[in-house]
Amino acid sequence: MVPEARSHYREELDQLEASALGGLDLARSALDRTLEVIEHIDVELAQLVIADDDRIDGRYLEVHQALINLLATQTPVATDLRLISALLHVLKNVERMGDQCVNICKVIPLSGNEPPADPQMTELILAMGRHAMSLVSQSKRAFAERNLALAQDLVRQDDAIDAMNRECFHLALQIGEDADTREWAMTMMLAARAIERIGDNSVDVGEQVAFVVTGLFREFEDASHPGRSVPGADLAR
Repeated sequence: MVPEARSHYREELDQLEASALGGLDLARSALDRTLEVIEHIDVELAQLVIADDDRIDGRYLEVHQALINLLATQTPVATDLRLISALLHVLKNVERMGDQCVNICKVIPLSGNEPPADPQMTELILAMGRHAMSLVSQSKRAFAERNLALAQDLVRQDDAIDAMNRECFHLALQIGEDADTREWAMTMMLAARAIERIGDNSVDVGEQVAFVVTGLFREFEDASHPGRSVPGADLAR
């Protein structure tokens, strides 16, 4: 590849990385508004979040296709191939984060305009959401800076979300015998589960940071042995 063409290719790849990581900002914004939906049972805002998911899907399709075109028309070296592969995975996680927000906003109207909400459970879910927003931001920063330590720290942060999700489950079990209250609690459990998945998606982005930095893909935690780190996941070369 001639120097001029190489320079143009490098600029295009940098721009695509910025666009892919910018998708994390879109997902974070969608989650922020989704938390408002949960707090205020705002059905109109829920519909806006659902409609605005087209922006996230559009970003996914646009950058995904551009990365595929880059693979087809250029000759990426090994390090660039890793980056392109990682960005494709990041885009998929961004798209899933948007879908989780949509899932929450679709079930909120089911609880009615004035549901028999439990303040403790509501606040716990909002805390989960704020924590998940922090993870999304941290995953973006870790990728942009190629910061492996910051990426690995996402696991610790996600553990806190998992703990809150379990606490929500226990609160739902103890919510009482009133049918409407139990129905609201089940709806909130769906919201909590969706937020928990956004945390998992952020950890997935962190794993792609490790792949870009080390050239090896390792899950930060072994799914078959929760809490156990995979050997070698903390090694960079």
